[in-house]
Amino acid sequence: MKRYFIIFSTAVLSLTACADFLTEDNPNTLNSDTYFTDETSLEIFTNGFLRSFVTDSYTLQNGDANSDTFTWKAQAGYYRANYSPDEAGGWSSGNWARLREINWYLDNMRKAAAGEEILNHYEGVGRFFRAWFYFEKVKLFGAVPWYGTSIAENDQEALFKDRDSREFVAQKILEDLNYACTYCLETSEFRSRATKISRYAALGLKARFCLFEGTMRKYHQNDPSTGKPWTKDESEMYLKECISACEDIMQNGGFSLTDNPAERQTQYRAFFTAADMCGTYANELLLARDYNAELSVYLSTNVNSQYNGYALNRDFVNTYLMLDGTPFTDREDYNSIEFVEECKDRDYRLAQTIRTPGFKRDNGSTSWPPDLIYSNTGYQVIKYLTDNSSMDLNTSPNDLDSPVIRYSEILLSYAEAKAELGEMTEEVWNRTIKPLRERAGVTSIYPTEADPYMVEYFQNRVTDPFILEVRRERGIELVMENLRYYDIIRWRQGELFTRQWLGIYVPELEVPMDLDGDGTPDNVVTENTSVEGGLKYITVGANSEAGNILSEGDHGNLVPATKIERSWADYKYVRPIPTSALRENPNLTQNPEWDKVR
Repeated sequence: MKRYFIIFSTAVLSLTACADFLTEDNPNTLNSDTYFTDETSLEIFTNGFLRSFVTDSYTLQNGDANSDTFTWKAQAGYYRANYSPDEAGGWSSGNWARLREINWYLDNMRKAAAGEEILNHYEGVGRFFRAWFYFEKVKLFGAVPWYGTSIAENDQEALFKDRDSREFVAQKILEDLNYACTYCLETSEFRSRATKISRYAALGLKARFCLFEGTMRKYHQNDPSTGKPWTKDESEMYLKECISACEDIMQNGGFSLTDNPAERQTQYRAFFTAADMCGTYANELLLARDYNAELSVYLSTNVNSQYNGYALNRDFVNTYLMLDGTPFTDREDYNSIEFVEECKDRDYRLAQTIRTPGFKRDNGSTSWPPDLIYSNTGYQVIKYLTDNSSMDLNTSPNDLDSPVIRYSEILLSYAEAKAELGEMTEEVWNRTIKPLRERAGVTSIYPTEADPYMVEYFQNRVTDPFILEVRRERGIELVMENLRYYDIIRWRQGELFTRQWLGIYVPELEVPMDLDGDGTPDNVVTENTSVEGGLKYITVGANSEAGNILSEGDHGNLVPATKIERSWADYKYVRPIPTSALRENPNLTQNPEWDKVR
């Protein structure tokens, strides 16, 4: 299997149109008449899709870096005002080659000698991955050309056609997912460890896709790929399809949240650092990526987000509730509270997502306060960080599993779709938001009015208390799980990407701070370029190469500098078709307004 996958994957040509790699003969001269012989051959082939598509740990953990919740020292050039189609990607042969593999497989897989149930299952697996492929393309570009079968090399009309409408492609994605949700099997063979495609994995992807498409249609009056109104209103249809998929999972899947009241201060992070997540937490996983030390299957790069310059933004940290269920921002002085006080009596997930006072590693022998050298806001992430500091080195083997679709997301998708349709009830709340908050130590309070902070956070465009509370919960529960950027896209809140970053409150410049609360100073904000006494530090003002400042000059919130001036425009809700692709295929049309950017 590994040999086949590697040969198949390296047969990619450096092209930008999709003609050659949609028709190219199989690079291993694989003959479908002799290869697809039985169920085993189908399993081996589709295992290659698992490796190609299922989100790896690096992408999972770092995918939120360019969202509103994070600051990041590197930053994405996409936010520049002059970002143009000349710089765009996502349309190369390497991007489209996967579709050729899937369609070739679907065109030939029924030659295998297997029962109808098995053939239907493996067709469902192929269509699951085609839906995944096109879902990613739609999120990026909106309208794209749909190819539902292998393309003959002399079919010039198909090879060089323009894009099909986003609405058409979305319907084809839904068709593929509905097939997978009907025919993919749910027996223990396919559900064990959540590492194969089962009916519930298909339902999970369907819920994610339908929530995305339903809210896109609701909050974007115009199709971003045309700049014109949608041809028909399908928002409600997609949201109801999301609800249906979630209900099937919730009622029939046997999934549950792991919640031990005695371990609520540690159980959230324990999930993401479990040595065998796929085994220990099978009750919470619909799909996962399994890394295994015994089989020498490790991450290609050890991911250590705490040293990658990623840090949470204070505006987002403010959304974490108090343990009694009330908003932290009900305090009039919430933006001028020092770090140690700020962390007290908060949702337990806060202390399991960032370094807070009392955070220790190496069997509790070492205190690890925030490190301002790496964390430019002071909110330094630890969500996937094990207690063993020797694993921090990039040379250390890392076999921690990656959750791709988990039960918490299903509960949140169900709650959001219900809220968006005006169908949130106390019963729905108690099945979804309440258990998520309670296992984080937070008293559940059924909302009767909108939290003013959340209204302002989402630019005064949403005042429904249920929608706002679901968004609060989704942001906190799923932080650093590669979902937030496209949440902001579908909610049409792109301006959030450009909000000023803020960090911890600093009462006085040059005065050392005790950020772990142990009585010994550990960090300082300074205008000097050298600091004595082993303190961690960040420079501000004239001597700050990065351009960091304090909001009030000699005190206030840290304001981290940005390497680029971030800007947003509505045309950025879809990416541009790369200039190189337009040259290769003159029939391709550009997304609105991108042709004016130089």
